[in-house]
Amino acid sequence: MLEKKNIDSLLFLFLLFHLIIWTLVPAFSNLNLPLDTIEHLAWASNLDWGYNKHPPLVAFILSIFFEIFGNQDWTYYFLSQIFIIFTFFIIYKFSEDFFNSKKLALLSILLLEGIVFYNFTSPEFNVNICQLPFWAMSIYFTWRCIKFNNTSDYIYLGLIAGLGILSKYLFVYLVIGIKLLFLYLLNKKKKFKYQNFFITGFLIFIVLLPHLIWLIENNFMTISYGLERASGNDTFLDHLMFPSIFLLKQVGLLIPLLIMVYFLLKKLKFNISLKDERLIFLVFTTLVPVLLILLTSLIMGVKIRTMWMTPFYLFFGVLFLYIFKKNIKIDKLRSFIVTFIFFLTLSPAAYLGISLSNDAKRTDYPGKEIARLVQNKWDQNFVNEIRVVIGDEWFAGNLSYHLNSRPTWMLNLDNDTDKIGINEGVVYTGNPKVLKEICPGVFGIIKPVGYCMIGQK
Repeated sequence: MLEKKNIDSLLFLFLLFHLIIWTLVPAFSNLNLPLDTIEHLAWASNLDWGYNKHPPLVAFILSIFFEIFGNQDWTYYFLSQIFIIFTFFIIYKFSEDFFNSKKLALLSILLLEGIVFYNFTSPEFNVNICQLPFWAMSIYFTWRCIKFNNTSDYIYLGLIAGLGILSKYLFVYLVIGIKLLFLYLLNKKKKFKYQNFFITGFLIFIVLLPHLIWLIENNFMTISYGLERASGNDTFLDHLMFPSIFLLKQVGLLIPLLIMVYFLLKKLKFNISLKDERLIFLVFTTLVPVLLILLTSLIMGVKIRTMWMTPFYLFFGVLFLYIFKKNIKIDKLRSFIVTFIFFLTLSPAAYLGISLSNDAKRTDYPGKEIARLVQNKWDQNFVNEIRVVIGDEWFAGNLSYHLNSRPTWMLNLDNDTDKIGINEGVVYTGNPKVLKEICPGVFGIIKPVGYCMIGQK
């Protein structure tokens, strides 16, 4: 059913469908961008080498995109899908070489339609989506390093892994898995050019250096935030309950993919050899990072939030195809295709249905209208532009995104009062009762938030 000569065309059509449908559906159904995207766009208005929650790469990328497209919502759904389909393409190229089969390479990404992270939750461009291409490329270049042992591949691996960590710290779990893989292969007497390892490590360090300096200067606030967000009640029960919940959620997430795999098979039979180097490669790059997350929850008693696992399952299609490769009905895929089309259409239909039937979501927030009201009030009282907004990433971040002057967002002033010029217009957002008492300018309320405006008369 999958003709070899048509594989590239089918790949192109699948990626194009994914790009178009997951750009148009949220653009049509959402009134406002999702929370994380607005938050990261707020950071992008005030670039730094780190933020209170995450490292800076997502803000750098959004800053470039905003310079090109401005505050057009559909472009940020489009950006998210560019990251998704580029990731799919990298997995396809890896799989094509890994299996020496275009059919299995295509199946390895079609199976990913069974994982919610790569369809239903994908419109929200955030640090989880930002990691995806770097995660896929790191595994691809790790494969090339082992296969060819060329210095250039180690250089690419170092640069890409460094950027991956700058996307989100959890990327370190993949880096640890890759390092353990190399240690395993060295123990098996596989020959490598040892200087290449130092090149990779050095490049990761160089990419991270500005952020590491920022961390030191800011009391490691990003790491503190991550630990605080994951923490439980610090009881013995946490060490059992949180890992158990984590495992149950992962099984639930994988059910659609497992159903798709089932319809690929002649029979549920597989052979595993611990001497199989390709299987060992997949274990260290795909299963070990998941196991390390589980161990983190078990040892530290911390919660693992579902969305944190977004990049961890990118190569699960490859893994299952490799395990069951001798029992795949490669020429009789009718049942699989039907199941695939079901999940392919179910996700956007569900997203559209939920979005249109529920008007109490963040994506229904009237951010553009509120920005218009704030701008009208400003124009009635001041002659200069709004250049700075201060407050949380959602309310103030929406102003920063929607106002035509694209004001710089700040969470608070603290010791940054010198960053505001004497003639710059400022809007504070926050608790209306508090702001009303201390506001030295024009005050207003758009429930549930208060707005204090300070500008030139």
